[in-house]
Amino acid sequence: MPSLQIYDPAMCCSSGVCGPDIDPLVLRIAADLDWARAQGAPVQRFNLAQQPGAFAEQATVRRLLEQSGAEVLPVTLLDGELVLAGRYPSREQLARWLGLAAPAAASTGGCGCGAGRCA
Repeated sequence: MPSLQIYDPAMCCSSGVCGPDIDPLVLRIAADLDWARAQGAPVQRFNLAQQPGAFAEQATVRRLLEQSGAEVLPVTLLDGELVLAGRYPSREQLARWLGLAAPAAASTGGCGCGAGRCA
């Protein structure tokens, strides 16, 4: 199975899910990565504030930071190859890249009604 590495911008804690104002995108990626790990996917996550050495040691990430600055983060690598920069991947992208079963469609919470009739 391929391995995934996410290089996060500087955050107050390793997951970014801390403090009084949690960014909903950070909360979503934390849940998506937990989902991928539960499927057996090897996922690593690095925080610039807490693990700067990981950013310096990874040539692709280091080059992106030198060229574009921290605005390029987050960066996602698959088996060490760049697959996404500047935003977090969706759960569907994670599933495709890691060879996992597609996630179930989110429920709309509705009753199934449509076109004037109920299903």
